[in-house]
Amino acid sequence: MNRPILASIYTEAFRHNLNRVRELAPESKIWSVIKSRAYGHSFEAALQGLASTDGFALLNMESALRLREQGWQGRILLLEGLFHENELALAHKLSCDLVVHCEAQVEWLEKYQAHKPFNVFLKMNTGMNRLGLKPAAYRTAFHRLHASGCKMHHMTHFANADQVDRIPTVDSQLELFNDTIDGLAAPTSLANSAAILWHRNALGDWVRPGIMLYGASPTGLYSDIQNAHLKAVMHLHSEIIDIQELEKGERIGYGGRFETPEAMRVGIIACGYADGYPRHAKDGTPVWVSDGSKDGGIICPIVGRVSMDMMSIDLRNAPHAKIGSVVELWGDKVPVDDVAQMSDTIGYELLCAVAPRVPVVIK
Repeated sequence: MNRPILASIYTEAFRHNLNRVRELAPESKIWSVIKSRAYGHSFEAALQGLASTDGFALLNMESALRLREQGWQGRILLLEGLFHENELALAHKLSCDLVVHCEAQVEWLEKYQAHKPFNVFLKMNTGMNRLGLKPAAYRTAFHRLHASGCKMHHMTHFANADQVDRIPTVDSQLELFNDTIDGLAAPTSLANSAAILWHRNALGDWVRPGIMLYGASPTGLYSDIQNAHLKAVMHLHSEIIDIQELEKGERIGYGGRFETPEAMRVGIIACGYADGYPRHAKDGTPVWVSDGSKDGGIICPIVGRVSMDMMSIDLRNAPHAKIGSVVELWGDKVPVDDVAQMSDTIGYELLCAVAPRVPVVIK
C-alpha cells in the first residue's frame, strides 16, 4: 500500500471513445474487443465504461464465463471460436456467438445437437493468412453450417488497414470477400479500429473496435489519432522517491548508459520493468512531472536504463520537482504510443503488460 505507483482507469473515457466509434460507424453494431483483461484495463472497468456496447468480443471461454458471472447479459463473441469440441455445451449455456475459422470447428457444430442454434461468424481468410477458411472452401462451409441450423454471419480481418498500399490492401481484401459471399445473404463483420478510423467504406454490419476504445493508435503513432479525439483510458502514475545531485561526467544506472553532460538533478521514480514499464525505453522517453510550478508540470526525459523497480529522469527542466512529486508515465499528458515508440514496440503491448503488482483503481 505504501509504494506510490497506481494505474487509474477512467470509465468516462471508455464511454467517450465508444461514442466516437458510433459517430464514425453510425450504421453498424459494435463488438467491443476486451481481450487480455480488456487490454490490461480489467473486465470490471470495461463493463462499467462500455455498458452500452452491442456486445463484447473476447478470447476464450474462461473470459466469457467471468463476464456472465459479473452480470453481463448481452452478446459475447468468442474471437477464435472453440479450442476444443468439449467446450460446445458451455458455449451454448453461456449463449456465446462463435467465430468459426477452420474445418474442425465446422464439424463440431454439425455434430452438436441444440434446441437453440448458435450465432456463427464464419471467418474468411482474404489475405491476413492467420485464421480463416480460404475463399475456395468458404461457400461450402457456409452452406453446411446454415443447413445445421446456425444463424450465419460473414467475417474477415484486414491485415493492413493501418498502412497505405501495403499488400494485401483493404480494397483487395474487401473485393475478394464480397465476390466470395455474393448471393449468401447474412450480416457482415469487417472493420477493426484502423478500418473504422480510415476505411469507412469497409465497415460491415458489425465493427470490432479494439485499441481505439482504450485511446491509443492502431499504428503505434499518437499523431495518427489526434484528430480522432480519443481519450486515454489508463493513466499510469507514480512519484519521485529520491533525487540525486550529480556532477558532470557521472553515469546513471546499470551499464552506465547515460553520462551526465553537466551538473544536474536526477529524479528516481518508483516504477520499473517488473511493473510492466518497458526495460528498453530509450534515453529521452517522456515522463510528465508535477513540479509545483504555475503551469502544473513539465515533460522530463528518462536517463539511464530502466531497472526492475525504478527509473531515472532528468530534472533540469523541473527545478521545483521534489521527493513526492507526482509523475505520469502514460495517460493524457504522455500518450502511451509515445512511450511505446521510444521502446520499439506498440501501445497495445504496454497496456496489456501492466503487472499484477500495480494497484488499479476504477474511476
